[in-house]
Amino acid sequence: MKKTLLATAIIGALGASAAAQAATVYDQDGTKLDVYGRIAMGIAGGGPEYNDAGQEIDDGVEFVDVFSRLGLRMSQEVTSDLTAFGRLEWRFRADERRSGEAFRETRQSYIGLQSNQFGTFQAGNFDSFYNQFVSLPFDVYIDQGLEFAGHPKQSRGDSIGYYTPDLEGFTAFLQLKHYSERGEVEGVGTTEEGAVVAPQGGVRYAQGPVTVGLGFVEDVQRGGGNGEMLYGLIGQYQFTDQFSARLGYEMRDNNSGYDLRGANDENGYDKVGLGATYTTGPWAFTGDFYNIERDGEETSKSWALGSYYKVSSAFDVFVEVADADAVSRIDSDTRLGDLTDDVYWLTGARYHF
Repeated sequence: MKKTLLATAIIGALGASAAAQAATVYDQDGTKLDVYGRIAMGIAGGGPEYNDAGQEIDDGVEFVDVFSRLGLRMSQEVTSDLTAFGRLEWRFRADERRSGEAFRETRQSYIGLQSNQFGTFQAGNFDSFYNQFVSLPFDVYIDQGLEFAGHPKQSRGDSIGYYTPDLEGFTAFLQLKHYSERGEVEGVGTTEEGAVVAPQGGVRYAQGPVTVGLGFVEDVQRGGGNGEMLYGLIGQYQFTDQFSARLGYEMRDNNSGYDLRGANDENGYDKVGLGATYTTGPWAFTGDFYNIERDGEETSKSWALGSYYKVSSAFDVFVEVADADAVSRIDSDTRLGDLTDDVYWLTGARYHF
């Protein structure tokens, strides 16, 4: 049941597709190397009319790359209970010729040790543990639609993390992200805060049809936050093999001294999300709705819908629409999403390998 839940809930995420399509190129004497990735292209349109600087932008139709990537997954058995592992993943642009820039981003690069008895420790550049253990039930969209904290939240580089083995359904986790000023000239490249460590942690319970995650993130400004604590309580229930529903609450304390940095930035908030996933044969459908109360701003609504069809085990097509509907600070009448003409939409196809 739990495996079915994860497979349907994260149909658009890399983890499920990569795990299913990864090609083992070496597997001998406990040492294994997998190659995986996807080529994804689509057409997008709509969305915000303004950027973070408050400048009006064109939101017309465009042929786009949809997060294509190439990765390596490595592991070696040290003992019967201990495995050393590594992962390296790049992003590339698949929609156009990129002279001199074959790969535009090192998306993940980390190493670690995993023990069935003592848990897993890893270090490097990896997805936020808060996302992996708390907000993941809502992270079902290929592009836009997730309003809770996602995989880059106070993560992606200079991080260490640990999570326990499954303890009767419970898994506890802790991650530390380090922002260094080593090598900076005093008074020029340094900041008043100096070196900063941003912790995040919590616990997840996953047993049978129930998954519930409770976590926190110290959302420091150096990592794009407002310098206050973020908390989340998010759960999912698998009613049948085809239908699951999710409910979540996330809040971040308000910082009265924080200066908003753009039209899309936010200070303190309370977010409530409700969503569901339904699968039938090769089809999957998702829908989510959020009520967002931002401190100092009017309450806004956000929604997203997705439809996905697996042509084969390696090839799928999709359509997603989303309306962030966040209040803009450009003027009181302008919103970053509108039901009539600014709904963001994306359609395309992906080949997994």
